[in-house]
Amino acid sequence: MMKFPTDFYFGGATAAFQTEGAVKEGNKGEVLWEPFLKKQGRFNPEPACDFYHRYPEDIQLSSDFGLNSIRISIAWARIFPTGSGEPEQAGVDYYHQMFAECFKQGVEPFVTLHHFDTPEALHQTGDWLNPENITKYVDYAKFCFQEFSEINYWITINEPTSMAVQQYTTGTFPPGEKYHFNKTFQAEHNLNLAHARVVNAFRTLKISGQIGVVHALQTVYPFDPTKPGDVHAAKLQDTLDNRLFLDGTLGGEYSQETLNLMNEILAANSQETIEIKDSELAELKQAAQQLDFVGVNYYFSKYMKEYHGISETIHNGTGKKGSSISRLQGIGESGVPDGIEMTDWDWPINPQGLYDQLERIHTNYPLVNDIYITENGLGLKENRPADGEVLDDQKRIDYIKLHLQAVLRAIEDGINVKGYFVWSLQDMFSWTNGYSKRYGLFFVDFETQERLPKKSAYWFKELTESRELN
Repeated sequence: MMKFPTDFYFGGATAAFQTEGAVKEGNKGEVLWEPFLKKQGRFNPEPACDFYHRYPEDIQLSSDFGLNSIRISIAWARIFPTGSGEPEQAGVDYYHQMFAECFKQGVEPFVTLHHFDTPEALHQTGDWLNPENITKYVDYAKFCFQEFSEINYWITINEPTSMAVQQYTTGTFPPGEKYHFNKTFQAEHNLNLAHARVVNAFRTLKISGQIGVVHALQTVYPFDPTKPGDVHAAKLQDTLDNRLFLDGTLGGEYSQETLNLMNEILAANSQETIEIKDSELAELKQAAQQLDFVGVNYYFSKYMKEYHGISETIHNGTGKKGSSISRLQGIGESGVPDGIEMTDWDWPINPQGLYDQLERIHTNYPLVNDIYITENGLGLKENRPADGEVLDDQKRIDYIKLHLQAVLRAIEDGINVKGYFVWSLQDMFSWTNGYSKRYGLFFVDFETQERLPKKSAYWFKELTESRELN
């Protein structure tokens, strides 16, 4: 029997654009996803799961089912519709009311400032590739710190690696560009810089509470550890996905090996090197020494083979197992060894990868104080259960249990993991999958917006009450 500490946070995770709906209400500005999705004609983010109007119900469900925390993001475009200028009071009032409901129900909000939802006005001027937008982001963050003084836990940016790679390498995020590795790496560095400036401003303003960053970390292994080509491919993929962010935000400097691997990828694709100023490196170092925690979003691992062809990627956004392809010029090809279970979306399930990533942070980045698992969960194809029945999502329970076992092993080994947030609290809109991929503890009927607790919600309630994992 393994037991979680008494001060451990158990939470559900959400994101503003995926849950709120109400994309025009309260004078909210447009975000980069709205024209992108409209052009695709595939998914409509309105009304999502209508969290904008139904947050009291969802926060009450959190409390009723034993969750003592929740991840919430502020929609930048609700506060500053075009990214800067005068704040929109309707948005300010909305978040004050939501946070008050959290505290009323005994649910601690962990608040993210940016969760994939840059205002469209800024996206049109280059998004994170434009240094002026970094300044506007810092101004927005400083406003939030001072306005929402009730918040105790702040997160600068959610999954900057997902943004940069999917915007400019795989093309699955707007603007939908592919194989522009120089833009990817420049955006990665600029995101590190934006994060650092926000952390440093947080300290300069002497804001109470804690501040951290959240990274999506996909643990990368060589497909065949005995083959030097596979081993090197894994290092190259890890640089694209993880290393630049871990070095920049947690270490405060880029190791020479990281820079060499990045430049090798750029050279293999005949793309220019990126710009990194000495003054910017000083800002990264200052922020890394002032960071309170890192959040780890972990879903799957990658297994890399040596590859010397041209780039080819196909995103599995439908749940048709076996339809994805990932071959990147100058990096490698993704594969899956025999015996590794896969999700319908071609994500290899490997709880050991979570442990290995936690151990890596603990060992390689000693400046980090606390670690939270800020997202982890299993997406499934699910239908509304019959009246009087509970949706049986045992697969999700099994997945969560295996990964919580890895978390407990890490805690027992002296790694300071302080909380676990399941993705997701309720079923919601998914960026590249629409409404077909459900992660929630609570089933949402998107036609009626009714919430129905799944079997996993009842299981999670027992876990939070006992804090024991068999």
